[in-house]
Parts: sequence; C-alpha cells; structure tokens
Amino acid sequence: MADKRMTQAQLVRKIADSCGVTNKVAKSFLDTYAQIAVTETKKNGVFVMPGIGKLVRVERKARMGRNPATGETIKIPAKKVVKFRVAKAVRDAIVPPKKK
Repeated sequence: MADKRMTQAQLVRKIADSCGVTNKVAKSFLDTYAQIAVTETKKNGVFVMPGIGKLVRVERKARMGRNPATGETIKIPAKKVVKFRVAKAVRDAIVPPKKK
C-alpha cells in the first residue's frame, strides 16, 4: 500500500498558494510556528494551536513495570512527556460522533 501522507514540501506549497506568498515565506512561517510551539510548551507546559488542539507537557510518576522477555519486575523512573490533545471540533469533523 502506497503512503499518501502530505510531505512538508507539499504543505509549504499549499500554504503559499492559499496565502498568496512565496514558498520561502510559507516555509519560514512553518518553521517559526514549530519553534514557538516548542519553546512555549517547554516554558509554560502548554501551547494552544487555535482550531487544531494543544500540546501539553505531562509529568509521569515512577511506576513498576515488567520486562516482557524475562518477566522480571523493573522500576520505571518518573519522566516528562509531551501529549497532543485534539480539539473537539477537529475530532468531530474527522470522525463524526455516533448518533444515539
């Protein structure tokens, strides 16, 4: 099965065409947007992407786990992870809710 995902170059071209700017300006916009998302999530723990969702930094507690190969119990240390929470409007547009 062929991979049909949109590439970064295709996204840049689409943004440039719809906004009436050059590909260079559209690429600069995308790079800046990504950089701002990373720095704001790092600093504040959350970055809202209007109309799409938000990036959230979450603290995971230390826990006990199991090595699947040996069955040995191991301690998994606490760590910080980043999650993306999709906006309800976007989720409903992509996968419509079931009617009751």
